Amino acid sequence: MATDIVTMDKIVALCKRRGFIFPSSEIYGGVGSTYDYGHYGVLLKTNVKSEWWRAMLQQRDDVVAIDSAIIQSPRVWEASGHLAGFSDPLVQCLGECKRRWRLDHLQEAAVENGEDPALVRCPTCGGELSEPRAFNLMFETTVGPVRDAGATVYLRPETAQGIFINFKNVLQFARRKPPFGIAQVGKSFRNEITPGNFIFRTREFEQMEMEFFVPPDDAPRWFAHWLSERERWYHELGIRPDHLRLRAHDQDELSHYSSGTSDVEYLFPIGWSELEGIANRGEFDLNAHRTASGEKLEYMDPGTGERYTPHVIEPAAGADRATLAFLVDAYDEEEVEGDTRTVLRLHPRLAPVKVAVMPLLKKGGHPELAREIFADLRVRMQGEYDEGGSIGKRYRRQDEIGTPWGVTIDHQSIEDQTVTLRDRDSLEQVRIAIDDLAPELERRLKAPWQSPKLTA
Repeated sequence: MATDIVTMDKIVALCKRRGFIFPSSEIYGGVGSTYDYGHYGVLLKTNVKSEWWRAMLQQRDDVVAIDSAIIQSPRVWEASGHLAGFSDPLVQCLGECKRRWRLDHLQEAAVENGEDPALVRCPTCGGELSEPRAFNLMFETTVGPVRDAGATVYLRPETAQGIFINFKNVLQFARRKPPFGIAQVGKSFRNEITPGNFIFRTREFEQMEMEFFVPPDDAPRWFAHWLSERERWYHELGIRPDHLRLRAHDQDELSHYSSGTSDVEYLFPIGWSELEGIANRGEFDLNAHRTASGEKLEYMDPGTGERYTPHVIEPAAGADRATLAFLVDAYDEEEVEGDTRTVLRLHPRLAPVKVAVMPLLKKGGHPELAREIFADLRVRMQGEYDEGGSIGKRYRRQDEIGTPWGVTIDHQSIEDQTVTLRDRDSLEQVRIAIDDLAPELERRLKAPWQSPKLTA
């Protein structure tokens, strides 16, 4: 079985062919780097987010949830430093193509290629580049009926600040004390200069972010904890260890507020790239909002009377990037009976559809029994009833969307109330009693799993 044959082009083609993800506004020519999620894409990304919530809330008792507004007071972004400092160095080609680029990206590529970063030129046409200018990444809009300076607001570029400005509310009403976390999943918006690589970098994206508030002296220990915990999460959901790494930021990479940051990186077809950042943000954010708002964003220990501003450990992941990584890591091709089989070897908990129920024929009582079985299974897990085309074509279709199990109803099913249960990865087919089918699938869904590509 071939491994690592995946390319970004193959992923894009599969997503379009099977309705996972496709360009937004396509009938009007599209909008640069914006995408719509189809049925299977919605199910897959929802499962990714659900697994994140499971790890943050269901498996812990020290994290609570929040859902903050996308449009917040402009003073939030002024206090956080986004208005003044959330910008990239923009250059424009002075040659034929007139394209715009992020200067830092061009310089990083030059260094990797052994070239002088001070002499970069346009990658498209080789033209000279303009002098860099700061380009703020926040989308600007207005509220109210009158467009004036007082009505200017911004679409949030990150979900973190919505957590910090609610620290006091959560402290009062959630009955928590440090160490504890506040978690959020939601849309963020950045007017990226050079988005690209499918859903890896887009202007509208979804974040899975958690701020963990700790006593100052405990910050190093909790930083190490979350480094390990977040790497473990990807491994548990099937990402191959040799395609995942933790990379600590060099001193010159650190944000001004961070005393330590590491990225969880995945080996995409485009190279090692960030999936998630884990940062020790110190007390910067709470102090910034305390200064700007006049509110005391601190914790008082009721036992000792000690007051302090908690330090913050932040694991911040991208739901879209994680979805892409799981797709890339799951993609496989193999020869089966002389044909190439394309299959997504997704962790069963992530698979958009867990089980496909397929009558062999559209007669002889097959559809009726299949519908009964499907009705029982669908209340237990996400299923799909599939009767279109030959059974071989239906298997291939389900393989391409990552369905781990297929159930086929045939003549013998009518006679003895058994069905064929097919495994996506091993292609093993076994006969099982209909009464035993649901418990067996639930057992398999809960069982430990690792990617078959690890043993290929």
